[in-house]
Amino acid sequence: MSDERPTETPEIVVGLVATPPDYPALVAVRLTAELAGRLAERVHADVRWTVRNGWGEVAPRRDGGAEALLDDLARRRTDERWDVAICLTDLPLHTERVPLVAQTSARRRVAMVSLPALGLRQLRAVRAVVPDLVGRLLADASDERLPPAGRAPAELARRVAAIRRTVGKGDAGELRYVASRLIGRVRLLTGMVKANRPGRALLGLSKLLVGAFGTAAFALTNSTIWSVGDALGGLRLTVIMVLGLTALVAWLIVAHDLWEKPDRETPAELARMFNLGTILTLSLATAVSYVVLFIGTVLAEALLIDTSVLEQELRRPVDFTDYLTLAWIISSLATVGGAIGSGLEDEETVRAAAYGYHPEPGGWKDERDG
Repeated sequence: MSDERPTETPEIVVGLVATPPDYPALVAVRLTAELAGRLAERVHADVRWTVRNGWGEVAPRRDGGAEALLDDLARRRTDERWDVAICLTDLPLHTERVPLVAQTSARRRVAMVSLPALGLRQLRAVRAVVPDLVGRLLADASDERLPPAGRAPAELARRVAAIRRTVGKGDAGELRYVASRLIGRVRLLTGMVKANRPGRALLGLSKLLVGAFGTAAFALTNSTIWSVGDALGGLRLTVIMVLGLTALVAWLIVAHDLWEKPDRETPAELARMFNLGTILTLSLATAVSYVVLFIGTVLAEALLIDTSVLEQELRRPVDFTDYLTLAWIISSLATVGGAIGSGLEDEETVRAAAYGYHPEPGGWKDERDG
């Protein structure tokens, strides 16, 4: 009878922390459910992978950037007795004036990923990025529980286009993955808009749409506007539309104090990125609102304005393009009325469109047992 005992499968605990507890937490929850399987497939199958998540305790300190996040994450990893920890954040981070995608520290056994730097397909990208980061941390730390055959981590720079790897100066085991100056900035901005969830901003501006529809309904009964719209050319109508949308975005920013100002905690570069993210998010939300208003106005015209009445006012035959032109001018003018009505929006709802604003969601709490 043999005295050999079956070798116990080693367990490696991976902590997944979202900071702040808003959009990154949604990504972390979805990733947690499948990360163990991906680690077994991509890093090593002969290890029992345990994934725990948390949020709320690692503060997104803007002044320290990635280093502050990594220091906080390292303390969290030690307290929770995780083997390695990964932080997902929606902070747009930079190093040497180029977007920072990810950073690892073998000494602290932690890594962070900036979700906006991954662009629009963030969940898909983070599924590819996080297993590579975990494998890299364990390999650089020479963790004995990971068999030698599993110590050849994949190169993360090959999985995400237009990024490259650099070696940190202060930490021998520190690696940074940075994006290209041009493509990386474009991807960062689109990623910021996605992380800011324009749909939430659109739903939050419901009173704006109601006010705009009210203005449009009044304008439909004014025959003078019919004649003005008919006299204006496409260029002037385009200018009026752009001015109306710009006024609406500006009103929302000023009325609800959405403009981020540089201070001790927010460097000027970060404040500029926050403001640009806010402008793009609001612009997208208001543009969609404009399309909804335009379609609604066209339908209302078809129901309320008979062709013969419009021909009598314009003194010429009309067709469907005339209805579209009329809806165009009315929708553009109605956005001004909508801007005035938007001042009645709930402050919390509108401020959610500001990129630097992170409310404490009522349902989120720090779940240490993952």
